[in-house]
Amino acid sequence: KHKKLLLLLLETSSRDKMASTEVYSLYIINKSGGLIYQSDFSPKAVKLQMNDHLRLGGIFHGLYAITSSLSPTAGTCTGIQVLDSEGFRLRCFQTHTGIKFFMLASPAHPRLEKLLNQIYELYTDYVLKNPFYEIEQPIRCDLFDMQLRNLLKNK
Repeated sequence: KHKKLLLLLLETSSRDKMASTEVYSLYIINKSGGLIYQSDFSPKAVKLQMNDHLRLGGIFHGLYAITSSLSPTAGTCTGIQVLDSEGFRLRCFQTHTGIKFFMLASPAHPRLEKLLNQIYELYTDYVLKNPFYEIEQPIRCDLFDMQLRNLLKNK
């Protein structure tokens, strides 16, 4: 009986740890606030229509701009970087060119900042170096999608 209970506790504990590192969705927004990429990686991600994803990207861009101007001293605020709630954690990474990567994940995900940096590396390697990609336009690159899914599967 004790062995079965211990095994059940270990299974539950490992399931909880797996859930705590789950990535729900990734959004990439151009410097004008247009959504250029969106993908869901979890069945827990809320299923939205494309117009809702576009709206969400635009709203985040506006909130980011507003929060970056809230600092009482000029040039010290960078906008929203982390937003924590009971149900999710939002983490944002903005490039020097103004592209914003934001990710929704489980609240206890430990490495979102590192993960966003790795995703940015994939973006530079598979999207920006693609001779057919036009800057600021929607990303349609199968190699980027494949590498992104591999990265998130292994994290």
